[in-house]
Amino acid sequence: MLGPWINSAALLAGGGLGAVLSKHIPKRVREALPLTCGIISAGIGTIMINKAHTIPAVALAMITGAFIGEMLYLEHGLEKIIGWMQARAKRLLPGEGQNSHSQQFVLRFVTILVLFCVSGMGIFGSMHEGMTGEASILLTKSVLDLFTSLIFAAELGLSVALIAVPQILIQATLYHSAHLLTPLVTPAMQADFSACGGIIMLATGLRICGIKIFPIVNMLPALLLVMPISAVWLHFPG
Repeated sequence: MLGPWINSAALLAGGGLGAVLSKHIPKRVREALPLTCGIISAGIGTIMINKAHTIPAVALAMITGAFIGEMLYLEHGLEKIIGWMQARAKRLLPGEGQNSHSQQFVLRFVTILVLFCVSGMGIFGSMHEGMTGEASILLTKSVLDLFTSLIFAAELGLSVALIAVPQILIQATLYHSAHLLTPLVTPAMQADFSACGGIIMLATGLRICGIKIFPIVNMLPALLLVMPISAVWLHFPG
């Protein structure tokens, strides 16, 4: 389980360092680097989309998953949880988030929480390593997370580093669960899963860049649906 540990360590180090160096990082750097990280995320997502084996199955999974997410108000629920966490953080960490009373803080925190914990790259990378033992996807994500968390922590504070806790729990769960899925997953299903994750990564990158605020959390159920839909589609190609 190399990837999840390195990824969370990178997030913890970047978040802690960013909180310490916040006063020494120029504003222009804080504004520019997230844009770079966002476009990298979008670029990697585009590459992953090209791996699609059965495009109709991926499209159906995305539409169905987004519909379920919207009906369940997943992103709205996560925003409420983060708002509750923000209130508790102010009590536990004096001085933390003093300029974060606006909805802007919640929106940005939701974006980076998704980016670090439940992005297509993180979910796919964890399951990919669990199935194949190959950690390159999560190692690439670790490099991005190190610098992304540093920049975001310079603005949002030490709360960014604390995201390492849910991240390691989620990635470890996916890593170990992947062993159970390995006998059932075909290369075509894995390719469609990668493409679905790529679409969500692309949406995440565009959101980080401020181009469009996609409801990323509401799209996540698609990752649970894409492999079963792909398997059924391949059995009934006509």
